[in-house]
Amino acid sequence: MGAGWCPPGMLGIGVGGTAEKAMLMAKQALMEDIDMYELLQRGPQNKLEEMRIELYEKVNALGIGAQGLGGLTTVLDVKIKSFPTHAASKPIAMIPNCAATRHVHFELDGSGVAAMPVPSLDNWPDVEWAPDYNKSKAVNLDTLTAAEVASWKPGDTLLLSGKMLTGRDAAHKRIQQMLAAGEPLPVDFKNRVIYYVGPVDPVRDEVVGPAGPTTSTRMDAFTEMMLEQGLIAMIGKAERGPVAIEAIKKHQSAYLMAVGGAAYLVSKAIRGAKVVAFEDLGMEAIYEFEVKDMPVTVAVDASGESVHQTGPKVWQAKIEKLKAEA
Repeated sequence: MGAGWCPPGMLGIGVGGTAEKAMLMAKQALMEDIDMYELLQRGPQNKLEEMRIELYEKVNALGIGAQGLGGLTTVLDVKIKSFPTHAASKPIAMIPNCAATRHVHFELDGSGVAAMPVPSLDNWPDVEWAPDYNKSKAVNLDTLTAAEVASWKPGDTLLLSGKMLTGRDAAHKRIQQMLAAGEPLPVDFKNRVIYYVGPVDPVRDEVVGPAGPTTSTRMDAFTEMMLEQGLIAMIGKAERGPVAIEAIKKHQSAYLMAVGGAAYLVSKAIRGAKVVAFEDLGMEAIYEFEVKDMPVTVAVDASGESVHQTGPKVWQAKIEKLKAEA
C-alpha cells in the first residue's frame, strides 16, 4: 500500500469465518479504541495480542512514516478479530484506516431517528497553522517556470500562491477521449499546475468545501499525456508509480504532495474557486483555484528522484540502529 492509505493510521484484520465474515470483522475491528500504548505497557495476555504487537512493530520497522515520507510511525495500532473456521480455507481480510480515523456509533431500535450526539470540540486540541517562510520556499504559480521547477529537490517544502487547475479521474479520462478524437481542449495546460482533487461543495461563506488531495497513482496512466500538453507540475497524495516517474523525468516536471487527511485545513488556503471545464462532472469538474500559501512537499523532482523511495530507506536504517542500541 505504500503511502496510498495516508499513514499513520490503523490496520483492521479479520481472520476466520467466511470471506465475508473476515471482511466484516476487519471493519468492526477498526471501530475499537486505539490502545496499543497501553498494550505495550502491560504486555500481551493472549495470542491475538502477541500478534497485534508483532505486526505493529514489523510494519513500523518499514520506515514508511507519515504520508510515506519516512518516519518512526506508520501504524498507530493493529486490531485483530477472529472466528472459528476450517484450517484449509482460512480467510484473512485487512482494511487500512487512514490518519483521519473518524466514526460515529449509534443504535437503530425502531423507535425513530437515531440520536447522534455531537462531540465537544474541547476533546481535541486546537490546530493552528501558519506559513513558515524561513523553512519553506514561496512559489508564485502565476509566474512559475520550468527552470524553477527543475531547481526543486525531494523533501523541499513549498508555499504555493496564485492560480492552479484541478482534475482527477473523470476529467483525465475525458481529456484522453477528446485528444483521441482530435478535439480542442477547453483548458490550456501550458506551464500550469494541476491539483488532483474533487472539492466538496461550499456551505455558508466558504469559497470551497473540504479539498484534500486524492491518491495520485490513479492518474499515473494519464501523466505522459498531461505533461505533453505543457503541464509542469502535479499535486496529489501518496507515491507515484514507475510509469509516472519516468514521464516526470522525461519532461523535467515535478510531483508535489499535499497533506492527506486534512481536507478542511487545506481548503483554508483556497481563496477563490470557479469551474472552467466539464461542469457536468460535478465535483470532478476542472476548477481554477486561487490559493495563498498552500503547503506542499516535493515528492518527485525533475530528475525522477522520489522521496517515497529514499525517505523510508533512510528511516529503515535509523530504526535498525535504534534497535541495535536498545
